[in-house]
Amino acid sequence: MSQHYPVLLVTVPLLSAFIISGLSWVKKSLCFPVALVALGTSVFCAIGLLFKVLDVGVVEYHMGGWMPPWGIAYRIDLLNALVLVAVSSVALVNLVAAHKSVQRDFPEKKGIFYALYVLFAMGLMGITVTGDVFNLYVLLEIASLTAYALIALGKPDRAPLASLNYVFIGTVGACFYLLGIGYLYIMTGSLNMADIASLLPPIYHSKAVLVAFIFCMVGVCIKMAFFPLHTWLPNAYTYAPNPASSVIAPLMTKVMVYVMIRLVFSVFLPDFSFHVLHIGPALVWLACLAIIMGSLLALTQRNLKKMLTYIIVSEIGYMVGGLWLGNRLGMSGAILHILNDAIMTLCLFLAVGNIAYKVKQVGFEDLKGLFRKMPVTMAGFVAGALSVIGVPPTCGFFSKWYLISGAIQAGQYGFMAALLFSSLINIVLFFRVIEIAYFEPMNPLHGVAPKRGIIEEVPLSMLIPLLLVAVSLIVVGIYSGTIVNHIIVPVLPKGIG
Repeated sequence: MSQHYPVLLVTVPLLSAFIISGLSWVKKSLCFPVALVALGTSVFCAIGLLFKVLDVGVVEYHMGGWMPPWGIAYRIDLLNALVLVAVSSVALVNLVAAHKSVQRDFPEKKGIFYALYVLFAMGLMGITVTGDVFNLYVLLEIASLTAYALIALGKPDRAPLASLNYVFIGTVGACFYLLGIGYLYIMTGSLNMADIASLLPPIYHSKAVLVAFIFCMVGVCIKMAFFPLHTWLPNAYTYAPNPASSVIAPLMTKVMVYVMIRLVFSVFLPDFSFHVLHIGPALVWLACLAIIMGSLLALTQRNLKKMLTYIIVSEIGYMVGGLWLGNRLGMSGAILHILNDAIMTLCLFLAVGNIAYKVKQVGFEDLKGLFRKMPVTMAGFVAGALSVIGVPPTCGFFSKWYLISGAIQAGQYGFMAALLFSSLINIVLFFRVIEIAYFEPMNPLHGVAPKRGIIEEVPLSMLIPLLLVAVSLIVVGIYSGTIVNHIIVPVLPKGIG
């Protein structure tokens, strides 16, 4: 059974989405249990794969028995095994937390929502597990199309337009990536990542290979919303329904950062990316710009959800900059931050979803008095905020530590300064929110003021996932050294300082 884990990760959610869409016409109450079983199976397979890779090394699965490069191969090493656990776990936890909101907000469309949700998770897991560059494109489009549809389910006054903007820009990004793959196929005659990597070194100085690299990187940067290619993200995540934004925001951009790392490590190889092209310093400076501008744009927001979207733009700069520092510390920090930022973003968006469930709106003026009304939810929000700021022992501190250490080792003091600047801005951002929610009395004109001393929390099915994620921020932080030493460092390219 364990030898089929790689394909079960994809096929079980795929078939489940088909079943859910059928059940939505027959018995809507079964849609959620089927989705839960599908993603629970994916989590089980992902964890099983991680332990198997730790035990025996790289795992390969050849679809249909066709050997690569002719057939599609799923290849799992420690890097994507870690990302698989993060993606599947976040999707499952958010599914449980979102159930009440989906029942209330989409009583007639919950079958559609769950089918799209499971397909979205399947697409991201497929992107992570595949060892074929064209199959990655197909799965990327599945994830993107379902994300567009999930976002469009939001409020009819803003969500469809935000989704349409995402469609246009996302399609441009996908086209760039596909063009890059086309050039690679012309030069190598292969779509298998390992096969391409073995064929590229003799033709590194070909203009076609350079164009392929540029097109692939531009496409991935658009998909990950790397500044200044981020314009689709703030409105898309802000106006998406909360059950959708709390899974898309933690996962979509992080998986695309993984794709960039995979292309650099396993397709073009570090020799080409760092030594032949030598573009690392330029991309680190672009990452500094992304970090600073994301933080400054977050400062201008008066809507909690939109503020968090610009923090995501800044965090993307962390990971991209860490990768292109070109040393072990920076790359370790970038990979660790994929995991950490997924958990931190999930924690914050779950808290925002809980607030919206009770208060309806998440403008700053709607947050007054929430520590008295929703103390557990706000405690979870504070935990996520402390991790984003980088307060030990939360996980956010440790990935920032690796990133700053990598910046010092590489002599990139501008990147170090940008990281510290972003942390200071995050302190201002989150303590401004905490001040409003703790010290300012709730405005009775909003129609949400509770009676004195009465707590009005969300249901336990929404609170428990938030608390679980908040605790995991500390647990992952405590075990950051173990994760780096036993999972991340072994996958780093040899010869990296």
